[in-house]
Amino acid sequence: MPDNARVVAYAATLEDGHRRDLTGILEALGVDVTGASSAGTSSYDVLTLEVVLPAAAAPVRAALAAWTSTTGIGAAYVPAAVYGPGPKLLIMDVDSTLIKQEVIELLAAHAGREAEVAAVTEAAMRGELDFAQSLHHRVRALEGLPATVIEEVVARIELSDGAERLVEAYLGAGHRVGVVSGGFSQVLAPLADRLRLSFAKANDLEVVGGILTGRVAGAVVDRREKERTLRAEAEHAGIPIAATVAVGDGANDLDMLAAAGLGVAFNAKPAVRAVADAALDLPDLDVVRHLAGV
Repeated sequence: MPDNARVVAYAATLEDGHRRDLTGILEALGVDVTGASSAGTSSYDVLTLEVVLPAAAAPVRAALAAWTSTTGIGAAYVPAAVYGPGPKLLIMDVDSTLIKQEVIELLAAHAGREAEVAAVTEAAMRGELDFAQSLHHRVRALEGLPATVIEEVVARIELSDGAERLVEAYLGAGHRVGVVSGGFSQVLAPLADRLRLSFAKANDLEVVGGILTGRVAGAVVDRREKERTLRAEAEHAGIPIAATVAVGDGANDLDMLAAAGLGVAFNAKPAVRAVADAALDLPDLDVVRHLAGV
């Protein structure tokens, strides 16, 4: 049975030739291209094609992946449930996604152990280490630091380009936006308040007598907990899981990217790019709202 969907292409610059090439590829697969629109800012261009599929989406996804590999231009197949009418939910990772930095590395710099912690973080994000074990290992490097370093780190955080526009667009349209992080609630809370996020979940750094103990209080927010949070928040708000978008960059985001209606790998590790529905390599999160039709 025919299926309505969208194909969205995105790059720093798109030309008329790219539109013709992509349309030709789709039509060769028997896909009916029924409309097109363009959008963008000074940092990116977006082309959205309205399409009707005669059969399964798998050949279209494969053709888009091949075209991206050849041209370097991002392209994603977006099911109608993601961009259609009704309430939506956007859930994002924080470190190296919503923000430009890795918070634990900023904290570790105060202990003179940033390089050591960064190496463990990188291996964990590639999926080479168990996330919970790697987190406990890295947090131990913070033992003995005064809790005041948290405020210093909060002051240094930079939002990723386009992050504020993306959040404002979702919230302004009446949708929900939240974050779930393998980082720390003490750092995340001020950011969540600033952006007026619908929800925020992260790990708690244990503090005793104003000093970091080098331990995490409670269970670790790992990849399974990230997926569970996505499903729970969608159910709580009465939003179909098919109408959700998840964005992340590391191996601990894989489960929530797979569960969401559209999983977006943002400047991500190869293992994440390989399985995500869309790989966004532009340094601008705002592109995500075009994928979701917001």
